[in-house]
Amino acid sequence: MTAAFADRLVENVKRAGSPLCVGFDVFPERIPKLFGDAKADIRAVLRFGEAFIELAGPRAGVFKPQLGLFEQYGADGYLAAGVLSEMAQTAGMISLLDAKRGDIGTTADGYARATIGAAPGFNADCVTVNPYLGRDSIEPFMKVAEANAKGVCVLVRTSNPGARDLQDQQVNGEPLWTRTADMVLPFVERLMGESGWSGLMVVCGATYPAEAAKLRAILPRSLFLVPGYGAQGGTAQDAVAGFTRTGTGRAGGVVSASRSVLYPEAAHPDVALEDWRGAIIAALEKHAGELRAACNS
Repeated sequence: MTAAFADRLVENVKRAGSPLCVGFDVFPERIPKLFGDAKADIRAVLRFGEAFIELAGPRAGVFKPQLGLFEQYGADGYLAAGVLSEMAQTAGMISLLDAKRGDIGTTADGYARATIGAAPGFNADCVTVNPYLGRDSIEPFMKVAEANAKGVCVLVRTSNPGARDLQDQQVNGEPLWTRTADMVLPFVERLMGESGWSGLMVVCGATYPAEAAKLRAILPRSLFLVPGYGAQGGTAQDAVAGFTRTGTGRAGGVVSASRSVLYPEAAHPDVALEDWRGAIIAALEKHAGELRAACNS
């Protein structure tokens, strides 16, 4: 029997030694030429991704492909995202598909089966979901997740500056993002693992560390996906502000870094292979070390 998603994620964080989640954001102009012409050929993206997963697998527990940046290649891009997701799973990583789906009824059911459903679905371990059409936009994902030991990651407090445009609007005296957290609370128990953590994840940006503590109070058993660390300006301490203190350090989620681990300055487009490998390993180990230290402080 497949372990609950939350338990698998928790074990992967322990294996990797840090809560680092590597986001895979495809920017063709930044992919080194040694992999081919990524602007014109999706095979260059596949070669780049395969080489990156080989290095990231031992150093990070979670791989997060950003589906929208694959879709710039059309159907070939969607297929490539699936191939790399499967490669990451084979390497022992959790595949967290950043698709931000959000719809209702049979359309939401189709999105759920397409993203976290078994083949011919994407078969990711977890998918990000936009909740702003209400509970009935989340329910189809929950059903597929329950049936397949998968996770659902709901956007609650996102890291972008424009998050305040809607998420800070007051609803009966509280900001909308807290009302969104209240709305998903009944889903938590349905994806609970033996670890005591739920596969009903929530997004909580590293750029709002004070609010992360408030979100943790509302959702004490939900795993967090924390974007905004690294290139977006959040520090490692900011990123784990919503994690729970345990006897072995802070725990309760994963922290995503994308551009800062995929495209560090030393991994410029004209770099040689061995220099590229060294730059990627250094970036991964730097981020993992910062997050490990923050969790242990």
